[in-house]
Amino acid sequence: MAVIIVSRKGRGVREPLPFALQANWRYDEVFSMQQSDALLDDREPHAEGMTAEIPGDEFVPYVPASNTSFTEMSLLVLVLGACQAILFGLADAYLGLKVGMTVGASIPAAVMSMGILRGILKRNSILENNLMQNMASVGESLAGGVVFTVPSLYLLNNWLVSSGHQAVFDTSLPKLFFIACMGGLMGILFMIPMRRYLIVKEHGRLRYPEGTACAEVLIAGDRGGDSAKTVFSGIGVAALYRLFMDSNGLNLFPENLDYGVSFLGTTLSFDMLPSLLAVGFIIGVQTCGIMTAGAALGWFVIIPLIHYFGAGLTVAIAPATALIKDMAPEDIWKFYLRYIGAGAVAFGGLVSLARALPTI
Repeated sequence: MAVIIVSRKGRGVREPLPFALQANWRYDEVFSMQQSDALLDDREPHAEGMTAEIPGDEFVPYVPASNTSFTEMSLLVLVLGACQAILFGLADAYLGLKVGMTVGASIPAAVMSMGILRGILKRNSILENNLMQNMASVGESLAGGVVFTVPSLYLLNNWLVSSGHQAVFDTSLPKLFFIACMGGLMGILFMIPMRRYLIVKEHGRLRYPEGTACAEVLIAGDRGGDSAKTVFSGIGVAALYRLFMDSNGLNLFPENLDYGVSFLGTTLSFDMLPSLLAVGFIIGVQTCGIMTAGAALGWFVIIPLIHYFGAGLTVAIAPATALIKDMAPEDIWKFYLRYIGAGAVAFGGLVSLARALPTI
């Protein structure tokens, strides 16, 4: 889903007016910034009184359904959108399995779509740009759904086999492909009845910040080519960095840096990955600070405490089979700390669900 921001002139300021592009159902509610300003000035009674709190039922689309002057769907856009979906799906699957989190593809996909369609192919339909970035966003969302669920089948199979039982889950590629397709289809079908409540009824109250940022890129169409240069340059720099670092490449420096902190019985580690730098840039300082604080709490408080209080134990504490005093910090993380982290994630999910209940 994307959210488009347009703006109105008045009282010397420009106020954001977000509205939903409404994903796969209505791609016709977008206009360029210059045209939207003109339309807003001409539309009464909302021209002066329009704010982000206008109910969705009263909100006037900037490109009515009757407007057919923009190309909305073409074979070229479908092919390019599918390629973007594969690209961002692979990137998100890698990040999800590598660092346990994914990032939204809407913003970089919007930048790339503007660069390709407007900057290279000289096509000026914002609806085509929106369709292309939506396909990429759906691809990465589907990949995220797979990498956070399907690996549990492998873990359960591995546990069953290691316990002397027979594996019961079919993890063949055709079966996983079928599961992913059914998951994506269920997401679309469940979104159809929710669309009116989450987009129309909650218009002006649910801000959709990622979609809003994506909309800024789409509306600033004439800047799409320059913005895309930054994205493609970043891809090139990251590829060169990986080539210099990777063991299959030049291997000039290591991927991981570890420093032992002996007086605390723990380790300070760094993953020197360009993808992590990109993730940090996208999620922002606040979220990065929360994650860093959690890592510091785990590795410089919880692990040293486990090491200190468990040093005198003469029996192993499950699920570990070795004594705590004989464990390295990585072993304490493997057998104890990560379960604490999993519990924190589960509890955080329950709290988020409880806070979302009024909206649901």
